[in-house]
Amino acid sequence: MEFSLILSNILNPPVLFFFVGLAAVWLKSDLEIPQPLPKLFSLYLLFAIGFKGGHEIIESGVNLEIGFTLLAAMLMACIVPIYSFFILRIKLDVYNAAAIAATYGSISAVTFITASALLTKLNLSFGGHMVAALALMESPAIVIGIFLVRLFIDKQESETETVEQISWIEVLREACLNGSVFLLVSSLIIGLLTGDSGWLKIKLFADDLFYGILCFFLLDMGLIAARRINDLKQAGSFVIGFSVAMPLLNALIGIGIAKLLGLSVGNALLFAVLCASASYIAVPAAMRMSVPEANPSLYISMALALTFPFNIIIGIPVYLQIINQFWN
Repeated sequence: MEFSLILSNILNPPVLFFFVGLAAVWLKSDLEIPQPLPKLFSLYLLFAIGFKGGHEIIESGVNLEIGFTLLAAMLMACIVPIYSFFILRIKLDVYNAAAIAATYGSISAVTFITASALLTKLNLSFGGHMVAALALMESPAIVIGIFLVRLFIDKQESETETVEQISWIEVLREACLNGSVFLLVSSLIIGLLTGDSGWLKIKLFADDLFYGILCFFLLDMGLIAARRINDLKQAGSFVIGFSVAMPLLNALIGIGIAKLLGLSVGNALLFAVLCASASYIAVPAAMRMSVPEANPSLYISMALALTFPFNIIIGIPVYLQIINQFWN
């Protein structure tokens, strides 16, 4: 293991600001990011990564490799929540197992952005079509999670008023048209349509300010993650172990698929990160509406307080090291 990769990732300014957020809570500082700035930061990052991704797709063009990559991304988004569900059913009820499985079947855009920031720092190129993969992987897990609840719930429970009131139209709308997915896809399309001329006009805002905004966003994520850790004290070792083991398993599967597809090192890392990350925004919002029986403090805390920090501090450089070993 080349610890220089981990050190390089940790010494990346956005990651350091994540540590600042953690330290602020643990040291009982009154530091906070006033609302609604965190929401604005999130929207900006989705806009910037989407627009840049659309521009880069125009630059690189579309080929068979891109098509297979996007197909593989969608398949992973459907398969991960299924086997995660059966693993979680060892200890958890159907509702919580399905909600957590959906959370880990979806993705974290900020983890993806952090990985792309490391690749940029290391001068490793990656394709804009990986942003399209990011958009495609966010929603399927929500539908799969709801389907698992309807399929495996006991007959008596399936006939209760709560389950019967689930609206599949509303679930699909929340899965495909939630704000983060809609903005990301819209920005990607605008980047595709406007090409070089659009990018030149907006580059100062979408590119030059990117890392500064990312630092503030990860500072806020550090504050939230540190507060969420307390929610896991009663969760038990099983879900804590799952929060770390599942990203590793999914990343290894993603790396294997990337190798079969012949992806470059940069694209392989982003694909592995997409497979390894967990949603703490889109999926929790949908699960609260569709599976109210599940405990939100469980699946949100697992993704945000454990999996997210693990991926951005340790996971990303470890995945890159593994990829370097296999690709070399």
